[in-house]
Amino acid sequence: MIREVSRSDSARGGGRATDGRDQFASASVPRHLARGAIGFGAVIGSVTLIPAFGPVSLLLLPVGLVALRGCPTCWAIGLLQTLSRGRLQRACTDGACQLVTTKPGAT
Repeated sequence: MIREVSRSDSARGGGRATDGRDQFASASVPRHLARGAIGFGAVIGSVTLIPAFGPVSLLLLPVGLVALRGCPTCWAIGLLQTLSRGRLQRACTDGACQLVTTKPGAT
């Protein structure tokens, strides 16, 4: 179900980050991919190293979750936000909002 955002909602933040930035996006794509490599590596390593190091290897799990900012889905959403930053913008006219694409290089 799509929720229509009224003008009063957008003034209060309307579910977006209060500073106007994307909530899960990184500063750049390489930085986001590095976070993913660290996060997924730590999560996978925490489980696969149990036979060698025992339960101590589970200490890598919180490291991985912090790097992924909570969960793998959050990381994937952040990747999409990082890729689309500056390319898609929300334009609202006469109470109807839509996503519009911007030209590359335009701010």
